[in-house]
Amino acid sequence: MLYQALTAVYCILSAFSTLAAAQTASNASLLDPSLYKNANVSRGLVYHYYYSPPSQVGRPTLLLLHGFPSTSYDWRHQVAFFQDEGYGLVVPDMLGYGGTAKPVDPEFYKSSLISRDMVDLLDAENVNETIVIGHDWGAKIVGRLANYFPERFSAFAFLSVGYFAPAVLERSFAELNNITQQVFGYENFGYWGFFSTEGADNIIESHLDSFFNITFPADKILSITDFAPLGALQAWLEANRSTAAGSYVTPEERALQIDAMRDEGMTAALCWYEILTSTIERDDNQGIPQENLTIKKPVFFGAALEDYVAVAASQIASILQVSENTTTIQQYDSGHWVMLEAKDQVNSDLLSWIENL
Repeated sequence: MLYQALTAVYCILSAFSTLAAAQTASNASLLDPSLYKNANVSRGLVYHYYYSPPSQVGRPTLLLLHGFPSTSYDWRHQVAFFQDEGYGLVVPDMLGYGGTAKPVDPEFYKSSLISRDMVDLLDAENVNETIVIGHDWGAKIVGRLANYFPERFSAFAFLSVGYFAPAVLERSFAELNNITQQVFGYENFGYWGFFSTEGADNIIESHLDSFFNITFPADKILSITDFAPLGALQAWLEANRSTAAGSYVTPEERALQIDAMRDEGMTAALCWYEILTSTIERDDNQGIPQENLTIKKPVFFGAALEDYVAVAASQIASILQVSENTTTIQQYDSGHWVMLEAKDQVNSDLLSWIENL
C-alpha cells in the first residue's frame, strides 16, 4: 500500500514537472498563488510578481524588493500584514529568481536596467502613488530607483542594507577587501569573490543544506568566521559543514526555499555579484544624473544590529550621507534577515512611518 501511494505521488509530480518549473516557489507558499501575474517589461524579459491593489481608499501601493538568494517569498510576513491594512502590493521575483526570467549574462543585471524593469511593472498595473521597500540587493535597487526615477516614488525604505553609493565601486574588489579588513578585522565583502568565480553555482547546488544554514544561521557570528572572509564560504561548503538555521525560518519554510534553489539553480542569481566584481556596475553607475545622487524624499532605514556583513554602523552612515529629507532610522536586535527575525517590530515601524509621511 505504501509503495502504491508513493508511486502515485511520483507520477503526479512527474506529470506536473513542466508546470512547476515555470512557477516560483512562492506559488506554494503562504502567498495567495491566484494573485501572481506575469508581465513582459520593455526589454522583453518576463517578470513574475504578486499583485494586490489597495483595498482602502487613499492607501498607496508598496513595491517590495527582495535580495539574494531569495524570491518574493521573503516578504510573506509583510504581505500578510500590509494587505490586511489595506495597502496595495507589488512584490516581484527579482531577475534571476523564482518565476522571473533567468538570463546568465551579467550585463542583464545592471541596476539601471532592473530599475527600469520595476517601473515597467508599476506601469503594467497603472500604479501611481508608490513607496518602495527593499532588503539586501533589493535595497540597492531602492537606491537606484531614487537615482533614476525619483518622481515615481513618494518615499524609500531600506532594510539591513543601506544606500549603495556609486563611489563604493570606484575602488577595486581587492581594495574594498583591504579597507574592510582594516576597519572590521575581516573582509565582510570577501564572499563576493567566491560568488563571482566560475563553478560557484555548482558548489552551492551540491551543498544546498550547508549553504542555506550558513546563509540563514542561528549563530550569526559565523558570518564573521565562515561566510564573509575571502575563501571562507567556499571552504565551508566544500567541507559540507553544518550549523543550525535560525528559528525565524520554520522547517517547512526552509524546505520550500531549498527546493526552489534546487529547481532554479544558482547560476543566474550569482550574476548580481559578477556585476560588482567586474566593471559592469561601476560603468553603469556613470549614467546616474548628478542631481539625483542624493535622495530628496523621506527615507526609512531598518538597521540589523547583528548583521556582520552589512554592518549596521556603516549602513546607517550611508543613509545619513545620502538623505536630504526626513530620515527615520530604527534599529533591531536581529541578523541580516530582519524582516523575518523581527517581523512584527519591522511591520509596526514601517506602518507608523508610512502613516506619518
